[in-house]
Amino acid sequence: MRLLKLVPDDTNLDFLRWRKLAIAISTLLILGSIALIAVRGLNFGVDFAGGQLIRVTFAQPVSVDDLRDRVGDLGLGDPSIQEFGSSREVAIRLPLPEGGEAGANAAASRVRQSLVQQYPGSRIDAVETVSGKVSGELIRSGALALLLAMIGIAIYIWVRFEWQFGVGGLFSLFHDVTLTLGFFALTQMEFDLNVIAALLTLIGYSLNDTIVIYDRVRENLRKYRKMDIEPLLNLTMNETLSRTVATNFAMLLALGALTLLGPEVIQSFTTALLFSVIVGTYSTIYIASPFLIWLKVNSDSFLPRTGAPGTGERAEHQEGYTR
Repeated sequence: MRLLKLVPDDTNLDFLRWRKLAIAISTLLILGSIALIAVRGLNFGVDFAGGQLIRVTFAQPVSVDDLRDRVGDLGLGDPSIQEFGSSREVAIRLPLPEGGEAGANAAASRVRQSLVQQYPGSRIDAVETVSGKVSGELIRSGALALLLAMIGIAIYIWVRFEWQFGVGGLFSLFHDVTLTLGFFALTQMEFDLNVIAALLTLIGYSLNDTIVIYDRVRENLRKYRKMDIEPLLNLTMNETLSRTVATNFAMLLALGALTLLGPEVIQSFTTALLFSVIVGTYSTIYIASPFLIWLKVNSDSFLPRTGAPGTGERAEHQEGYTR
């Protein structure tokens, strides 16, 4: 029985032929994402914006518009109503009431009494309250976690390889995170702690893909001393293409199923991961790798300047490989 091959053995794609167009598109997308974040902002969830989140299960499907009017008549502020998994499960988000914990408990009790009276058989599943002070601390902690993760990864790549690789990896991560934030600003999907977890996962996943290619680049720099950097990078990406396609295809299958069929509670997490896997794969090929060309990396960049014994390496060129 022959094994299924997603990528033929003789694949020879000229990825870097489109690097200038790719960086132009990426620059426009980064600027557009920053503009969207500045103009539209992110739709912060209760974790970051503060307020109350009440999850309710009804005995039968209810009209979201009707429920919004009934909760709004309680005078607790403008409610945000969202179906939570099915048409019988609903999440009600309210502004943070005055009076601290006592005010929050009183508001939740009023909502509970109103729903039980107007919708017999309804059940309050959970009530979450986050104060403005706590939400501000969560925003700062989340932003600091993302920043430290990116800096730490850049330092690791710098030490593991060379500073040129660290710069390329850091800009690639900046590209991925910025575009993911821009996606959430465009769609106005709820941005909560689940999305922060997805972004941290993205940073680790994108790093893994980048390091695999960078490690093969360094190996090929030693192996093919006479090959120019552009065809060497093309060779490297073609050599690792089978692994990249297989890994990302498996990830997309799992995340696609979770996004389409999974529960509403992890919708923002799975959507952020699905989008970031696509963007991360693109940035590894068209951001992280071309940076080595722009930073003047070549086969002699990391060799000792003096010819010490034992430092000689093979100088050969792969026959038959074209740009």
